[in-house]
Amino acid sequence: MSIQKICIVGAGNLSTRRIYPLLGQAGAQLVGVCDLDAEKAKRNATLWGGNVYSDMERMLDTEKPDGVIICISADMHARLAPLALKKGIPVYTEKPPAETAAAALEVAKIAKQTGVLCTNAFKKRYNVAYNRAKEWLSKFPESDRYSMSVDYASKQYENNSLRRLFLFDFTIHIIDLTQYLFGDASRVFAFAKGPDAYAVSIQFASGAVGSLNLTDGRSFNVPTEEVELTVKGGNFMTIHNSSVYRITENEKPVEWREPPTFTSAGDSGNDTGHLAELADFLAAIREKRTTRSNIYESYKSMVLYEAIKNSAETGRVVEIGYEKI
Repeated sequence: MSIQKICIVGAGNLSTRRIYPLLGQAGAQLVGVCDLDAEKAKRNATLWGGNVYSDMERMLDTEKPDGVIICISADMHARLAPLALKKGIPVYTEKPPAETAAAALEVAKIAKQTGVLCTNAFKKRYNVAYNRAKEWLSKFPESDRYSMSVDYASKQYENNSLRRLFLFDFTIHIIDLTQYLFGDASRVFAFAKGPDAYAVSIQFASGAVGSLNLTDGRSFNVPTEEVELTVKGGNFMTIHNSSVYRITENEKPVEWREPPTFTSAGDSGNDTGHLAELADFLAAIREKRTTRSNIYESYKSMVLYEAIKNSAETGRVVEIGYEKI
């Protein structure tokens, strides 16, 4: 297997914790680090390799990488990704992929027009427990899916800007997961208590229903992530903190998993999906294919996010549609 050359845009806290340390393990060589903060860029280049830049296009033209990872802010993800795609360079951006569904859709259109991969860091699509759930659900006809319920919480958010908005920054992960597991949503209704708590009801295109209890009044140190999936006939799966799970079929327990590390942020990257999503990005580049978290799927998650927000603000049921490309 050839080692791919990768550049990274962004040397902040998230990328330094979750991307740089895993890149070599995923099978890549870091050749360029770009950040407007020269000291941060130099620090990460010293630790993990690569030349230092303050301009992404100059870095890409000089290094000619096999792919670029962009981890800064949602608005810049949508602004910079097209520049790389038009150069023929596959792109991986952090979540959210853009500030709006419309902006994400524009990136998806450019990815399709250029035929170049753009993927996004929705780690739960690569999480061990949730991929077991996806596999398990595939055993049953889609019409037999009954319900999905989620309790998902964080510590208090400042909620004073889009980047620090609980619904946008944190819950986008679980919003994406709902459609990954149960398919496209068709309509949604949401209650909210300010920007800190949401009670969301979803109807999926399959006819199944879902409920999301979302709040930022808890803790990151004591995580809350409880997911229940129910299928016709006494079949259900319970997932605790994105790691521990129990499967029941025909009203009898058939499978149990409880790894030694089960907090959603506390493993080597295997359980959470951080490592797997990077490895899949590299594999997709080699194999010239898409990924399960490609930009069009991320666009659909942004549509659902906006529908939840709209319903909470208006007190109305919001019908959901997705533009095809």
